[in-house]
Amino acid sequence: MTMQAVRFESVSKSYPIYEAPGDRLKELLTFNRWEFHRNFWALHDVSFEVRRGETFCVIGENGSGKSTLLQLVARILHPSSGTVTVEGRVSALLELGAGFNPEFTGRDNVYLNGSILGLSKREIDARYKDIEDFAEIGDFINRPVKTYSSGMVVRLAFAVAINVDPEILIVDEALAVGDLYFRQRCMRKVHELRMRGITILFVSHATADVKALGDRTLWLDKGRVMEVGITDRVVAKYLAAMTQKDSAYLAHHQSTAGRPAPGSTVAPEIVETIPNIDHRYGDRRAEILGIAVLDLSGAPVQVLEPEMHIVVRISVRANEGIAHPNVGFLMRNHLGVDFAGTNTMREGQQLPSMMAGDVYTVDFHMELPELYPSAFSFSPAVADGPLEGFRVCDLIDNAIALQMVAGAAEVYGFMHLPCRVMVNARLKGDAGGAQQRRDAEAPRKSMRV
Repeated sequence: MTMQAVRFESVSKSYPIYEAPGDRLKELLTFNRWEFHRNFWALHDVSFEVRRGETFCVIGENGSGKSTLLQLVARILHPSSGTVTVEGRVSALLELGAGFNPEFTGRDNVYLNGSILGLSKREIDARYKDIEDFAEIGDFINRPVKTYSSGMVVRLAFAVAINVDPEILIVDEALAVGDLYFRQRCMRKVHELRMRGITILFVSHATADVKALGDRTLWLDKGRVMEVGITDRVVAKYLAAMTQKDSAYLAHHQSTAGRPAPGSTVAPEIVETIPNIDHRYGDRRAEILGIAVLDLSGAPVQVLEPEMHIVVRISVRANEGIAHPNVGFLMRNHLGVDFAGTNTMREGQQLPSMMAGDVYTVDFHMELPELYPSAFSFSPAVADGPLEGFRVCDLIDNAIALQMVAGAAEVYGFMHLPCRVMVNARLKGDAGGAQQRRDAEAPRKSMRV
């Protein structure tokens, strides 16, 4: 048995595009001696391999060729050129309802799909109860699929896909249609299959899911391979490209409102160290000079502790006029998932316009919640414009990372929410209850500059 489950070698795929319906008939009548179409190339010279037992993610904009690639793996399509090699039973969750006959009942479609995948009736019988239980669509399992909602179709399709003992599982964006409860169950199941060594091809626009699941990732753009490799690195480059594209769009469609105020401003204290740069992107009209995590005395913090008061200090410099500067940071967990974050506009602090050469230092005072023991990184950023339409000037991925130490008690989940426990208390009808309500409704502390 080879070590590769999927291999693409110089694969290209084209679709004929006809300007008028009659052009297809003309081409048939001339036995293809004359062409009345133009070719749309969905994939161009794509080469990669997926190792057995690997979770391989595919990212890219809409129309980049992701679905075409998965359909080639599922043997729904054949390449126009190149070679696609797939070894193992493939179970695919592709377009909504793909492979389902809308006139058949859910039960009939379970047996139909199982048969297509090579299972005997006895094998499907043995799996049917698990499929029905996971789908959780009740009596609808005995009704025609055409009566299902889109979410119910996804539930049944996913339940079938994971219960036919796949060696290769393909999951497209279909999960985005499901409700939160079912989506969480699906993600847990994907993690379970991953631990069992099932080869998974996963396509999603949710980069947090990609970073949490993917061993390696392929980035497609207009049918071409832009990058393939370690997930964190590929996702960072993809996000950088999308940010730059968005900034270019805004620059083209919007004019900068207002002029920077005259005068020059230099912060009295400036941090000029950036401990780490995983990736850096933005138009650099303003840039991060440094970031530090400090205690109230101004000393660098070595480790994070539950309920600790810290100051995230970020210094930025304008290289040209910035009408609406906005400084902030993202906090990421050890999986690279954006865990929390804030910025000056989010906290209600409007920074003055900046002229070229102006330097601002922004301090974010925050009391840490009781987080689970892990490493957390801080990614500083400076942008220009309002929250609903800003341009990124500079963003540094994972500029500084610190370890959260364990507290006195175990943290269940990601964090412990502060709470006050009362037993047999009254919330209505007495003065004590009124005071309890006032205590409970007291505003919580939030990040402030």
